[in-house]
Amino acid sequence: MHPNRWKMPALKKLTRAFAAFALLAAMAGTAAASQLHTLANDKLQVSITGRGELASLKNLATGQNYAGGGHLWRLYYDTPKYKELQVTADSQAPKVSRKDGVITISYDKLVLDGRALNMQVRFDIWLEDDFVRFSSEVKNNEPHTVIRELHYPLVANMPLPKDHKLLITDTGGQVFSDVRREIMRRGNTAAPYRSPAQYFRQWDVRYPARFVTTCASNCFAFFSDTQGLYFGSHDPSFQDTWHGLRLYPDKAGAFTQLEAGFYKYPQCVNGQTWKCDANVIGPYSGTWHQTSKLYRRWADTWWEHRDPPAWVKRMKSWQRIILRHQYGEQFFKYTDLPGRIKSVGESVGADAVFAFGWWETGMDNGNPHYDADPAQGGDAGWKKAIADYKKDGGRLLLYFNGKLIDRESEFYKNGPGKEICYKDNTGAELTEQYRFTGMATFLGNYNARTFVVADTRDPRWQKMLLEWAARAYDYGADSVFYDQLGYVERTTNWDISGEFPIPHHRVLADKAAVLKKIRAQNMKKDPQFALGTEWLTDATAQYCDYIHIYTTTAGPNSFIDWFRYTFPEVIVSDREIRDDTDIERRVNNTVLKGLVNDIEIYRCRDLIDKTPTYQAYLAKINEIKERYIDLIVAGTYRDTEGFTNSNPQVEARAYTNGNGMAVVVTQTVEAPQTTAITVPGYKYKESRTANGATVSKDGGKVSLGQHALAVLVYEKNM
Repeated sequence: MHPNRWKMPALKKLTRAFAAFALLAAMAGTAAASQLHTLANDKLQVSITGRGELASLKNLATGQNYAGGGHLWRLYYDTPKYKELQVTADSQAPKVSRKDGVITISYDKLVLDGRALNMQVRFDIWLEDDFVRFSSEVKNNEPHTVIRELHYPLVANMPLPKDHKLLITDTGGQVFSDVRREIMRRGNTAAPYRSPAQYFRQWDVRYPARFVTTCASNCFAFFSDTQGLYFGSHDPSFQDTWHGLRLYPDKAGAFTQLEAGFYKYPQCVNGQTWKCDANVIGPYSGTWHQTSKLYRRWADTWWEHRDPPAWVKRMKSWQRIILRHQYGEQFFKYTDLPGRIKSVGESVGADAVFAFGWWETGMDNGNPHYDADPAQGGDAGWKKAIADYKKDGGRLLLYFNGKLIDRESEFYKNGPGKEICYKDNTGAELTEQYRFTGMATFLGNYNARTFVVADTRDPRWQKMLLEWAARAYDYGADSVFYDQLGYVERTTNWDISGEFPIPHHRVLADKAAVLKKIRAQNMKKDPQFALGTEWLTDATAQYCDYIHIYTTTAGPNSFIDWFRYTFPEVIVSDREIRDDTDIERRVNNTVLKGLVNDIEIYRCRDLIDKTPTYQAYLAKINEIKERYIDLIVAGTYRDTEGFTNSNPQVEARAYTNGNGMAVVVTQTVEAPQTTAITVPGYKYKESRTANGATVSKDGGKVSLGQHALAVLVYEKNM
């Protein structure tokens, strides 16, 4: 007899009991995982499963659910030995609850490869009328680690309707009809060795960086004519934010699974806690204009834009010129300013000059030493040239670079330049080069000038920026302009004093702060003295009277309509009309969108009389602008609101001022087009046309060949 036979019945009972308990526990776990925690109002609904997955993100008016059932987050941390260790939500055990209108997903610990990490994460989700707010808290109690990056919230496996386009705010707005195709085209292709393309394809979209994209605002959206999904990072700290756009492979291995969300950078070392409640997502009904209204409603909580001087609001065009280039080539002399430069500007109705490279060493050379050329009379000679230019009318915008320090300058070699410039994650200087070429190949490719980048937080640099503004005013200029203060560099200044090097992620806020100081000084000295910078970003634009945009505003995906509608008070230029090609389309686009003409012939090396087609057409257009200057130049951009346009092949935009409205009409297709413009509550007064457009006597019919343009003016019924 088996010695333990007497124990077998008890053991079997115990085994059956344990199995039953395990089954009940599994059933309870399955039930908990399948349980839905739902919040809803009269506009939208969000539901989270017991596993922390996004089950519903629904527009209740249309029934469209944008959720694909995926997890909401992932996290990355470093150790002294390894970088970018990925922690994913699907390997964790969350606690999900709903209380007082808030869904909470919390994790007492995180797990990676079976190892517990002493890191805690909590996500709170609640509704705020038009959108869902996604709050996060990250605690790092794991020794010798830094939590670098948090991707949250994520909308994974998104069942995006076929009619939805992607809107990003690059250069004020870009629209793409097929987001998956665009991610595949841009993702992991520029340098295919750089990224793990076998796992996902990613389009790098970042607020507010240069080189990746130049997002003007911290939001993006998927939209159709009737509904869409808005993503906004309503972050008053203006910290770096990536707009996550990825494709993951489906079961067949094709990259079709769309994921969208936000990526933030806690840089949270052991013993620290990081919080963020900036991110919102909103299913909405209506046109894309609703995304502008959602973003502007938040922006109004921090927006500090002043009403620009009247002369800036009425500025139609400027001539952007480089007097001396970075290798010493002289394109214009001081005496040319009141001479040829002024007369050529008058030939096209451009009464402003944007002067680059006016100092002795020339453009991008010797910065930050901006000393007037002694061979041309020094400060006195430059001041006289400006006064002579302005004698019979004219405005002078004076250039300084807001960030570059030439490594060959005295400021760098024997001054504080080395102390106040950006340092990378090893303490080495960050450098930039601007590779302008001469007549041969050597200069631009082998012998380019090298710069370091000034940290605008440094009081010594801020003092110089303020002094330059005062000097521009003393020269007699109408505006001081700082190049490159409207964006964030690809990399930033790092603090290497701790266990891990930590980057600074609020560079845009720093640049905005110094622009605010300059504006305050300018207004105290003379409210008519204007301030401008390059690159369109909302946080810095609020302190400027005009923006010199980067890059093109008339490309195949350009949609600056978004920024113009969201922030109509911001005065923005066009860019990149540098020769005599494709003139009518691009100039018409500038009128249509209400932009200032940036005349930069042959990259600022010559004047518009060397491009006769451009000269003749802009002269005609500026005559029309001058006639209706209070509407289509100084008026308020209304986009497509307030009127109807019967032909979708024809583009039309409205402007209002007081009791008047103007509608600019143009078209780019080859076949002639006819449309009817109807403006309820207004009566038609008159019109002006260019390039063969015609308007019926009563204003009811507009006929346009390719690249024709008409401006129709209306007066409000009283």
